[in-house]
Amino acid sequence: MIKCTARIINLVFGLFLYALGAAVTMKANLGYAPWDVFHQGIAQTIGMSIGRVSILAGLVICVLAILLGEKFGIGTILNMLLIGLFLDWILQMDALPRMENFFSGLLMMAAGLFIIALGSYFYINAGFGAGPRDSLMVAVKRKTGLAAGISRTVIEGSAVLIGWLLGGPLGLGTVIAAFGIGLCIQIVFSLFRFDPTRVRHETAGTTFQKLKSSF
Repeated sequence: MIKCTARIINLVFGLFLYALGAAVTMKANLGYAPWDVFHQGIAQTIGMSIGRVSILAGLVICVLAILLGEKFGIGTILNMLLIGLFLDWILQMDALPRMENFFSGLLMMAAGLFIIALGSYFYINAGFGAGPRDSLMVAVKRKTGLAAGISRTVIEGSAVLIGWLLGGPLGLGTVIAAFGIGLCIQIVFSLFRFDPTRVRHETAGTTFQKLKSSF
């Protein structure tokens, strides 16, 4: 029970860091990251906060991934819910400064991507399942036979295009985020000597069964 609680704490902490990193990249004022372009484009169109749109988009993506045969864990559910809630809260606090020139924005963008990478380490290492968007990438890869990187590029490229058409803030930061996040994740994972392929993720059913048996 203690070990499971520690893993859940790591999961929630990782999701908070992920949301914080996303907010930092927004304040860089160079253009939003690919999925955030999509979320903001929809948010502007329907008059809803970006965090709530993130939750709704995550729900739709999660259902789609399940229909395509992917399993899900409590990490998938909490990823869908908490990142959006944390993001709205962080933005409403308005404690992060908005950068007004390119070089400070570039530093802010890099900081945000490294925070996202650190958050990814914590929530993936918890072993409670991939997030909705990662699950969709795996589903597309399995169904089409495309490489994981190509599958992710197709999905995120589609998200950026739709978000941009709806008025989402596309810019140089979008390109930096799209190509830089992989490098930041690689650096962070190397520092922690972490191999995500060795993590055995639990399905939601397995986790609930463990929790039930501990009481």
